[in-house]
Amino acid sequence: MTKNIAVIKGDGIGPEIVNEALKALKKVAELYNHEFNFTEVLMGGCAIDAVGTPLPEETVEICKKSDSVLLGAVGGPKWDKGEGKNRPEAGLLGIRAALGLFANLRPARLLPPLKGACHLKTEITDKGLDLLIVRELIGGAYFGDRRTFTDEKGHKTAVDEMKYSDYEVERICRVGFDLARKRRGKVTSVDKANVLDSSRLWREIAHKISAENPDIEYGDMLVDNTAMQLVRNPAQFDVIITENLFGDILSDEASMITGSLGMLPSASLGETGCGLYEPIHGSAPDIAGTDTANPIATILSAAMMLRYSFDMEAEASAIERAVDKVLEENYRTADIMSEGCILTGCKAMGDLIAERIRKD
Repeated sequence: MTKNIAVIKGDGIGPEIVNEALKALKKVAELYNHEFNFTEVLMGGCAIDAVGTPLPEETVEICKKSDSVLLGAVGGPKWDKGEGKNRPEAGLLGIRAALGLFANLRPARLLPPLKGACHLKTEITDKGLDLLIVRELIGGAYFGDRRTFTDEKGHKTAVDEMKYSDYEVERICRVGFDLARKRRGKVTSVDKANVLDSSRLWREIAHKISAENPDIEYGDMLVDNTAMQLVRNPAQFDVIITENLFGDILSDEASMITGSLGMLPSASLGETGCGLYEPIHGSAPDIAGTDTANPIATILSAAMMLRYSFDMEAEASAIERAVDKVLEENYRTADIMSEGCILTGCKAMGDLIAERIRKD
C-alpha cells in the first residue's frame, strides 16, 4: 500500500523527534511491504524565518493532497513578540482549520514500567490508568472573536469569545461515543454548565447523543471536578469528551499522571481520512540539539496515524509493542529516568524502538 505523508518538523526539538518517528514508519513499511512517501513542509517559527508567515500556502496545499500529516512541535521564545497571527502557534491553529480537523484524540495510558515516574500514590496507580480525551479542536475560545481595547474608564481590556453551535457539539460527541464503543463503553462529558451558556448547550446536545446510544454508560462532570478526579481516581474514566480549552488543560494534566509529556501522542481528525498526528508537548527549545528529547510521544503519534488514517491496526500495534519492549528493558530518556535504568538519548531511543518492531 502506498501512502503520501506530509512531514512538518517544526521548531525546537521538532526535527529531532520527527526523525525518530520516521525511522519507525520506515521499518513498518519494510516489514509490511508498504510505501510511505514523505514530503517535508514548513510551519511555525522556521516558516516565519524562511518566508515570513507561520503557515505558507504551499504547506496547506501539500497537506490537503496528502493522506496524512506528521508534526513535531512549533514555537519558541524567539517568536513570542510577534502579533498573534504572526506567531508560530497561529500556524498550528491555521492548519487544523484548513484541514477541518475538529476532533483531537489524546490517549493517556500509564505503562507498568513507568509507574515509578507517576506522581500519584501506588494505591491509585494500581487501579490502572487508560483513558482517552476527545477534545473539540476548531471551536471555542481559541477560534472565537477576540479583541483588545480601552474601555470607557480608560482600562485596557481584552475579550475572547467562547462560542459553539449545536452541530459542532454533536459531531464531536458522536466521535467520542463511537470510540467508547471500541473501548470500555463509558463516556464522561465535561463542561462548566453551572456557569457558561456554551456549556449548557454542550450538555443538552451530549444528552441527546447519549439517548441515541443506550449501550454506552454516560455521565456529566464539571471541568473543575474532573481536574480533581483525574488525580484522585483516574481509573474511573474511559472516554472524556470536552471542548477546546478544557481539553487542552485536562490532557496536559493527564499526561503528567502518566509520568511525562514526552509519552503522550495525539491525533486530530476530521471528516476525511487525512489526520494530523503530533505529540502533545511543546518544542522545548531549551534542550533542542542536545539529543535529550523523548521521541516516544511522536513515535506513538505515528502509530496512531497508521491506525486511524490508514486502517493499519497490525502495524500500529507493532510500533506500540516495540515501545513497551524498550521500556521493559529499562531504557529511559532523561524525562522518565529513574534509579536502575539506562539513560538513553533521543536518537538511541529511536533506534532501539525501530530495531524491536516485529511483524505480528
